[in-house]
Amino acid sequence: MADHPGDPSGLIASLHRQPLLAVLRPNSAPEAHRQLQQLQAVGLLHVELAVPIQPDAAWIDLGLDLVQRFPALRLGAASIRTLAQLEAARAAGLAYGVSPILEPPLIEAAQRWRLTLVPGVFSPTEVHGAQQLGCGLVKLYPAATLGPRYWSSLRGPLGPLPACIAAGGLDCADVLVWLAAGVAGVALGSSLFADGGLDPNLAELLARLRKRDEG
Repeated sequence: MADHPGDPSGLIASLHRQPLLAVLRPNSAPEAHRQLQQLQAVGLLHVELAVPIQPDAAWIDLGLDLVQRFPALRLGAASIRTLAQLEAARAAGLAYGVSPILEPPLIEAAQRWRLTLVPGVFSPTEVHGAQQLGCGLVKLYPAATLGPRYWSSLRGPLGPLPACIAAGGLDCADVLVWLAAGVAGVALGSSLFADGGLDPNLAELLARLRKRDEG
């Protein structure tokens, strides 16, 4: 499958392989290593690491270390709202970035740097704006507020839609419903490690996704 011009990292194609992402906000390097080890052990492929609002050299070094230690994972950056955060994600060697907002200067900078940046959208106006900026993949956020039928309802007035990651307020039980509604992927955040350990439902969900693809 050819990559979209606005997706130089090939994230859209990778989501066809496994339409699931984890969003992590570790408080320390040991916690980041532990969580990534657990996610890798159950077979998860895509993981976003939240970028602090004022990223420093230590965060960049952590990103570089994680990229080296977990080459089987597709690591990206989450919560990008500023150029400094985007620059930090690039310096850390992360494959893609995801934002909760639609910010044209960030998208333009990412395109200059040949980085995949997935903007956050909520309204039809924002979806249209992302399309005009050449974004082949967007993040519907917060998805739980809108419901799984919302995305497909935009197809009539807006025509062909970009690929979509549903994110915000979702857990393992929501994934298959959203995928059936037409999104390309689902991002899971705090629900994955709500009680300190990894949600045991994740391994079963990944197994069901593999069986679905094989069928």
